[in-house]
Formats: sequence, structure tokens, C-alpha cells
Amino acid sequence: MERVISIPTLAPRAAESHKGDYGRILLVAGGPGMAGAAILAARAALRAGAGLVTALIPRSLQTALATACPEATLIPLRRLPNSAEELAELAAEFDRFDAIGVGPGLGAGPWGATLLRGVLETFQGPHLLDADALNILAANPDLAATLNPQRVFTPHPGEFRRLTQELPCGDEARRVAAERFVDSHGGVLVLKGHRTLVTDGTRYYLNRTGNPGMATGGSGDVLTGIITSFLGQGVPPFEAACLGVQVHGRAGDLAAADLGETSLIASDLVANLPQALRERTRTKELPGTDPAAEESPS
Repeated sequence: MERVISIPTLAPRAAESHKGDYGRILLVAGGPGMAGAAILAARAALRAGAGLVTALIPRSLQTALATACPEATLIPLRRLPNSAEELAELAAEFDRFDAIGVGPGLGAGPWGATLLRGVLETFQGPHLLDADALNILAANPDLAATLNPQRVFTPHPGEFRRLTQELPCGDEARRVAAERFVDSHGGVLVLKGHRTLVTDGTRYYLNRTGNPGMATGGSGDVLTGIITSFLGQGVPPFEAACLGVQVHGRAGDLAAADLGETSLIASDLVANLPQALRERTRTKELPGTDPAAEESPS
């Protein structure tokens, strides 16, 4: 498997552009009582450049989302679809989005399982599965039976163990286990942790940004928003995942430099995303250059 050393940069925006040029993404997140996960993912997706971010949430979270993230649009559901016809009617809305992220705060009960099934069975575009979406898959492996090269999985070690019954330690063991996972599930795997690993089965990337202060609730929700945003902007899945983990970690490093690792919280990552992204964006004066040197490989 080929080791990837450099990761992509973002092109500067054209003078003549509109929000549709930068992706319309949907976040299926925030089950009952879990507004914070949806808020963090939505704010991160917007800061990562998505032109339009929509959150599919329980109606009970509508006020919280609209207040905390007024830039996002909402699809508030009073109840789950309770028939195939109702689910098909909801799923028909998915086609208007360029990418979908599923999982943060979703819950692993009927609410989350029904919505995840709707996405997996009807949406053919790039999509990311995180958090409770992965826990649902672990309990219902048939849901991901169809191999989809545009699917991105983002488990932390505990979620990876539930999916595979493996808990590899060390870079090489993690790489081998990740390759096995992609061989059987397709798509792109982001195996989170110290030196997060990204692979599509033929290439892999070991990230070197980030710090222990990012071991805090909501950090993964921010990463979901970032990568889904890049997918919606047309960045291919492997490149979107590599770029996503790099800027996510870099935002954490910027936050830690200012606040220290102990006090770092997930919203600090969102606050530092603009600077992290500026470092990964090509300048208009020097198109094609990489303003941020990649970390030196080991």
C-alpha cells in the first residue's frame, strides 16, 4: 500500500460564485437530547466552507439548532416515518444534497437506525458514517452490505472494535487492520486516535497534527462536519478525509497554543478552523503552490 506524504490544498474561491458552488450538505445528527453534537457538526461544516448546511433533527431540537447555528437550515421531524411510503418521501429529499454526514448524537435506537437505513438505501452520493451510525452498523452489519467507494467511515478505537472485534495497537497493526476493513466494507476508513490513519485500501496517510487536548467530547462531531463539508465541495473521499483530519488536528494545535491542552473544548476547534484552512488554501497570487509544508514523514 502506498504511503501518502502530501495532502491536497484548497483552491481560492472564484470572484463570481454562489453558495451552490460550494456544496449543499445534509447532517443527520442530534437525536433526542443531543443537540450539541448536531450544532458542533453544523458549525464545523460551515466553517469548512460548505455553501449550504442542513440538519435533519427531531423537532424538539429545532429551537436549539436555530439559535446556536442560524446559518444552517433545518428539516425538523416530529416523528419517525412509520411506513415505507413515508420513508421514501423523506428519502426523496436526500437527492438535493451533494453529501450527507450521519451519526453525531443520533442515538442507536429506532430513531437513528431508521434514518441511517434511509440514507444507505437511497443516497448514492458521497456520505460519511460516524458515531452512532457506526454503532448501528456494528449491530446490523447487513445495512452496509453494498460496497460504496464514496462512503467514509470515521470510527474511534472503541467503535472500530465494535465493528471488527479488533483493537490494533501501533501504526503497522492499525494499518493492516484498516486495510482489512476497507477490503470488506469498501470506501475510505478514518481510524481516529493518536496519529489518525486514513486509507482507501491502496493508499494510506498518517496524520501528525493534533494533541491530547482534543480528547474531549464533541471533537469527533467537528471532524464529521469538516469532512462532510469537503465531500460536498467535490473533494474526492480519500483526499477529503486526509485534508479533514489534517486541518482538524491543526485547529486543535492552534487552540492548544492559546488555551493549553487541559482547557481545550470542541468548540475551540471550530473557532480555530479559519486559520487552519487559510494555511491549506492556495493563494491567488501563486496558484498551484502549497502554502503549508507537510509534516516530515517518519
